[in-house]
Amino acid sequence: MTRLTRQDLEAARDRLVPDVVADGLRVLFCGINPGLMTAATGHHFARPGNRFWPVLHLSGFTPRQLRPAEQRELLSYGLGITNVVARATARADELSAEEYREGGRLLAAKVTRLRPHWLAVVGVTAYRAAFDDRKARVGPQERVIGGTRVWVLPNPSGLNAHWTAATMAEEFARLREAAEG
Repeated sequence: MTRLTRQDLEAARDRLVPDVVADGLRVLFCGINPGLMTAATGHHFARPGNRFWPVLHLSGFTPRQLRPAEQRELLSYGLGITNVVARATARADELSAEEYREGGRLLAAKVTRLRPHWLAVVGVTAYRAAFDDRKARVGPQERVIGGTRVWVLPNPSGLNAHWTAATMAEEFARLREAAEG
């Protein structure tokens, strides 16, 4: 991959990144919003310190660790990726409360249309803001969108030091077992 400059990353600000989706997925993973590296490359969870791809493999969702550029391969495993908020920013704290609420509304409509078995929101703070559920915790939620169950996973960002790759993989594996059941 070509090394991206600071100017490349800044040019990606507010860019939209296409979802990796299909009807009837086993699990639709939902990030907070694309980071600048994701927007610059067009590949979800592209920042090198992000633990999404390693954790997805460690938890048993994929038979090997995929690279961000291989994101479309997720569809062959019944998995997909979207975001609560579509626009790219350097940090999630650049998003407004209204963007989260509108993102939650649009996400619910997308889930209703695509009918995945599970929606997995990666980031409890984003889930709380998008769905106005201040008491939500990591794990399965009572909320159902259409016929889709909802699970909140820890944010795989390298900034989330409360969770190690191993403890995240345990939580992701709980979801995988529920999705297979």
